[in-house]
Amino acid sequence: MAGGQAVKAYLDLLSQPSRAVLIFLKHNKIPHTVELVALRKGQHKTPEFTKLNPMQKVPVLDDNGFVLTESDAILKYLVTTYNAPDHWYPKLPQKRARVDEYTAWHHGNTRLHASTVFLQEVIFPMMGQPTNPAKFKKALADLDSTLDILENMFLKRQAFLCGDDISLADLLAVCELMQPMCSGRDVLKDRPKLQSWRSRVQSALSDSFDEAHSVVYQIRQKFTAKL
Repeated sequence: MAGGQAVKAYLDLLSQPSRAVLIFLKHNKIPHTVELVALRKGQHKTPEFTKLNPMQKVPVLDDNGFVLTESDAILKYLVTTYNAPDHWYPKLPQKRARVDEYTAWHHGNTRLHASTVFLQEVIFPMMGQPTNPAKFKKALADLDSTLDILENMFLKRQAFLCGDDISLADLLAVCELMQPMCSGRDVLKDRPKLQSWRSRVQSALSDSFDEAHSVVYQIRQKFTAKL
């Protein structure tokens, strides 16, 4: 712990990595306060926030003056600094390497393709821009290929992506795969193996999962009501 006070997390709960950080803080009972940064209102571009994070992105963690950006770095810092249970980011080198393997792959695959589906189907129409059919079709195909790898390479026959217990890999992945739910699209609906994995993750995270995803459920309700 960099100090004796609660950490401060700068988050927008429509941001998948922000939800991952909030879930981790809540589930592991790490003392924290939340400063909401509404990306849709441009609050990440204010001089005050830009001074905190010149990249103008969330999440950001401030641990008593130690400021850290990037969800992967934030989560790994929280595990090691606040003595979270070992299964999140194991100390055993080979087990830890499996989590690192997934998180290195995550940003250019699970995150990229799930967020592209969300942008094309939800955000662009909300901004008055039509969905690009060709780009949307490609995003769905790319996500489908990613789900194949999640299922056949990472999950295989084990309970979670990197072993027999939940890790940071599962937390980051599930938050991304929940994002298309904003339109009512369940990208796992034809994949019972991954559906079972998601249920295990949700069960392991208990109330913190639904609390963090309440914004997704609210948008889904509004979006599907318009159909």
